Amino acid sequence: MSKLPYDEKLNIGYLSRLFDDTSNCYKFFWFQAILGKLTENKTRFTYDELINEMIADAWYMVTEYHLRLGPIGVTDNLEEAVKYIGKVMQFPASEKRSVIISYLENSDDKVLTGYKKELIKNVPYRIHSPFLDDIKIDKREWYRPEELSHKINQQRRLLYYYDAFGQLSTVIYINDEWIPYLTRNKEILHGWLQLNLIHYLQKRNPSVPGIADKLSAPQNRDIERVRKYWKLIINIRPDIRDIYGHKDLSNTTISVDHFVPWQYVAHDELWNLHPTTKSINSSKSNGLPEWELYFEPLYKLEFLSYSLSKENNVVAEEFSKISKHHLNNDEVNRTLYCDGLSENEFGCRLQNIIRPIYDAAKNNGFKDWRYEETACQ
Repeated sequence: MSKLPYDEKLNIGYLSRLFDDTSNCYKFFWFQAILGKLTENKTRFTYDELINEMIADAWYMVTEYHLRLGPIGVTDNLEEAVKYIGKVMQFPASEKRSVIISYLENSDDKVLTGYKKELIKNVPYRIHSPFLDDIKIDKREWYRPEELSHKINQQRRLLYYYDAFGQLSTVIYINDEWIPYLTRNKEILHGWLQLNLIHYLQKRNPSVPGIADKLSAPQNRDIERVRKYWKLIINIRPDIRDIYGHKDLSNTTISVDHFVPWQYVAHDELWNLHPTTKSINSSKSNGLPEWELYFEPLYKLEFLSYSLSKENNVVAEEFSKISKHHLNNDEVNRTLYCDGLSENEFGCRLQNIIRPIYDAAKNNGFKDWRYEETACQ
């Protein structure tokens, strides 16, 4: 991992080992919560404040992107807390962070409180493991948090110390020696933390692409070029129909749909994009189109686009422009957009590209979707 900024008064080697032993995700989110709230004037935090930040930071990863935060077969309390809130409150996956934080601050839900108490059993203490060179802690002491906090407070040069012990109301205060370093280098430290988190999450979610794009709320994306490209094709071939409901697209404002949801692929590659109506796109949301129903019409529509890009000069020119932005894999480009493919060859090659991604998305919790006429009326 990248090196941290040097400081002649601090042992940065201790800090650099913060994530050396990461069997679960808690250390990442705990330290990120501290960095996020720390200022020169705000250096004291309750456990509850930091746990709320952790849950809010994990919200999009779990609800929008279906990322697994812990090892297979092990209950991850942060992930479970997010899922519980989503189930009880029915917040949309795209809910604003401020709404999540407000709910967490004001909720007296006993189940949620239980998840929070589980989260504070270890991480506030074990994150200090690299710093503990003056004191020795035996295995039994790790399970007695109040005694443990008093003992750890005897260690010199910690990131923070404990005060006013009382479960979720326990206070930590940042060590004065570390405040200037942490505040001055906050952006660098956040980048270092996220790099470590990406590596951790990739191990836990080996089949999921675009982990780096799934650490926070989804950003607005620019696929207007693709929409204009498909509109050009539809103007040339007004008989084109939407692949889900066979809707006429020639006299409507089209939307661009990700066949395998963006929430999984986290990219806007041309071969996964096709035109549909706004209402159908809204109905589909992040569902997986039933393969047996919709892949054949997809590849036939994509083949039509491919054929026109080879035969029509205007389409070829536009294809050349958008390919710079929406075809970023050289191997896929060579395989799928080479000259001389028949419709069957194109369909087989597109299936070889999309099907593994489609199956992986299904394995990660994305649900089958079928167009229902009444859903868009």
